[in-house]
Amino acid sequence: MDRKVARNIIINTFENSFNKERFILFLRIGKYTDNKNEIDLLIVQLKRETSLERARTMQRNFIAWYLKGSRSGKLKDAALVAFVSPDNNEDWRFSLVKLDYRFEEATSGRIKVKEEFTPAKRWSFLVGKNEKSHTAQSRLLPILEKDDFPILKI
Repeated sequence: MDRKVARNIIINTFENSFNKERFILFLRIGKYTDNKNEIDLLIVQLKRETSLERARTMQRNFIAWYLKGSRSGKLKDAALVAFVSPDNNEDWRFSLVKLDYRFEEATSGRIKVKEEFTPAKRWSFLVGKNEKSHTAQSRLLPILEKDDFPILKI
């Protein structure tokens, strides 16, 4: 995809108040798969206005709960999420949350599986009418530029 077109898509999506149709259009540009992982595309309505800026960990933990099969019983690998405040959609948060697993040795000597989440700052952007999209552009432009059907590998 042309860099100017990709930048305009990101700016139109992330430098405006949350708009469901515009967000869905942005998500339709990409094919979010690596042929073995499943990524859900979600819009989460927050209960409190203050949750948007101060509760990244709570938001990430909620999505981790979702990914572990809480809603459908089916495990998911990751989610692309728009977190939207209940009364004001001028600013919103766009996040990629994924689960990673690694093996570690417990103090007892037994091997156990440890869950890890993507770092909250790396793939979580406060965006909207009152925000700029510089960080989102730096992360997303290379993905959109790769071709007409970009692939987000997780």
